[in-house]
Amino acid sequence: MTNEDRKLGMDRAITRRDFVSGVAVATGALAAGMPAFAKAPPLMMDAQTDTNPYPPARTGLRGSHDGAFEAAHALRDGSLKLAEAADSGEVYDLVIVGGGLSGLSAAHFFHKRVGPGAKVLVLDNHDDFGGHAKRNEFTVNGRKLVVNGGTLNIESPSRYDQWSRTLLDDLGVDIARYERENSANAGLYKSLGMGHGMVFDAETFGGKDVVLAMGGGWRGGRIEPDKLAKAPLTAKARADLDRLFAAAQPDYLPGLDQDAKKDWLARHSYKQFLMEKVGVDPQAYWLFQNIGMASFCVGGDAVPALFAWVQGYPGFSGMALGDVPADLFADLPGGQHGRQREGDKSIHFPDGNATLARLLVAKLVPEATAGRSQEDMGTAVIDYSALDRPGASTRIRLSSLVLKVAHRGDPASAKDVAIHYSKDGKLVEVRGKAVIMAGWNGMIPYMMPELPTAQKEALAYGVKGPMVYTSVAVTNWRPFVKLGAANFHCPTMYHQEVGLTEAASLGDLKHPQTPDEPVVLHLVKYMNKPGLPRRDQHRVGRAELLEISFADFERETRRQLQRTLGGAGFNAATDIAAITMNRWPHGYSYTYNSIYDPVEWVYTECPERPCVVGRQPFGLVSIANSDAAASPHTDAAIKEAHRAVQEVLERRTYPFVPRRTG
Repeated sequence: MTNEDRKLGMDRAITRRDFVSGVAVATGALAAGMPAFAKAPPLMMDAQTDTNPYPPARTGLRGSHDGAFEAAHALRDGSLKLAEAADSGEVYDLVIVGGGLSGLSAAHFFHKRVGPGAKVLVLDNHDDFGGHAKRNEFTVNGRKLVVNGGTLNIESPSRYDQWSRTLLDDLGVDIARYERENSANAGLYKSLGMGHGMVFDAETFGGKDVVLAMGGGWRGGRIEPDKLAKAPLTAKARADLDRLFAAAQPDYLPGLDQDAKKDWLARHSYKQFLMEKVGVDPQAYWLFQNIGMASFCVGGDAVPALFAWVQGYPGFSGMALGDVPADLFADLPGGQHGRQREGDKSIHFPDGNATLARLLVAKLVPEATAGRSQEDMGTAVIDYSALDRPGASTRIRLSSLVLKVAHRGDPASAKDVAIHYSKDGKLVEVRGKAVIMAGWNGMIPYMMPELPTAQKEALAYGVKGPMVYTSVAVTNWRPFVKLGAANFHCPTMYHQEVGLTEAASLGDLKHPQTPDEPVVLHLVKYMNKPGLPRRDQHRVGRAELLEISFADFERETRRQLQRTLGGAGFNAATDIAAITMNRWPHGYSYTYNSIYDPVEWVYTECPERPCVVGRQPFGLVSIANSDAAASPHTDAAIKEAHRAVQEVLERRTYPFVPRRTG
């Protein structure tokens, strides 16, 4: 271990997980019927593996953790030889593949319609439910701290469709009450003099890192010139920024009418617009290169300039584009972000939308928790042993990786479907009278080779955006107050975003009110590769993400925090209590992009869109997930769940389903 590692605290006793490649699978497991691999997959075997039995409290490598996906990759690569599955004898009215928000919502809608007489099994490959809606829990100095490990918020709830709003009502989600209870938290950081910050890193600008507080206005749009006085920018870059933010600007697309300008902006990136049409210095573009990254997992080189105009980025005031349409990037079929109206807030629970997943589990398996209300979910404990009990109307079976879904007979006339999944080293078969695939589209063609070729191609079209949400529990947050920023924009550092978690309380779970208390930091790393087409950026980024060892990841995380906060008294060796890396190789659902995809896919309800072709029911199988809507929004996952359940009910007449009249 190097001296730098010791200074960063790499030798400190915090719980970690790591990758160990090339560890052989036990021969006993293979003999017991575990799917055989041409090459043994990597297993997580670190001596410091977190042994905490409660999934939300496990630290180290989380998200898509080791053991949850290797067999799926082998199936994709053609190296998985499926053994005969042991018939469990279990038959369910509905089997749902995927225990994320879409899968859990599907179970809820199904039971709501058919009643308690139905039997539902939810299978998920992870050791926790919720899909991307994961919860990270820490205990530091006796205080419970919670943060989202994935899905962040209920975005623009006034735009939710009928069924998504119905689900929130069914779960008892009261947004107005939540806002009232958090009214003081809403202004906490501002009351302490903290706004937004930016880090100009030494590798990009030379010299040393420059950490600046940018005040409350920096969100990618307007920048006050005085905030950049200490920034290491060239005179050319400063002049270009002054020109870019000037009240009077030229028309950068002269000779085109308004419609032609918008068409050009839709087909070209914001980087192209700034560099080629506005003619700014690369340092000036640096400030805006992460535009859209939080929505699409790619930055300004792959985000349409039209999106930048809608979002209020500079450069368009002299182009006579008219008023920004309120709904241009709102509820598009492609699900593009930018959907918030003025005054329409996004709601962020302390653990993000893991609160919704926990409320769904409380409905589906009441024995799993005493918690019932949204406030209860702040500190509610889940009894994971209750999730899969014989005789229950809903059973949620975790660490169960589905590898094969096939009709027993001709899909047009089959009475049931066989589902093969791997659990505890064994391949098991259950049967469903109906199946809802609620995982992600890209895996379905490998699990269901019987699908028509055109549908498999459509399901494989979208490439999900890879990313990492890193949760770092620290003993105090005084450095942020001293620096005058609650979060930092770091475009060319390891994590592009570093900051305090949003100040939010839920029931008895209270957000820290003073900087002397422990808190959790939220860091985001987008695995983008500027210069490549968008889907290729996702593919390359995902491959690189899966190769990063946790030790390297921890080192870079500690190093960045030390560089950003060290000047204000932060000590990575002593102030960090725990680190959780929420790795999402298949993160955001692919949304259509007018630079790379047909423009009509983005702006119209055309049936040729791959998400529409891919989500068509096949035999007794329906598809429900956010990919089916080409949207990463939570309401898209819920809406698609309801559609899939309706397809299931229309295919069969259950004796316990009330018949419609009139």
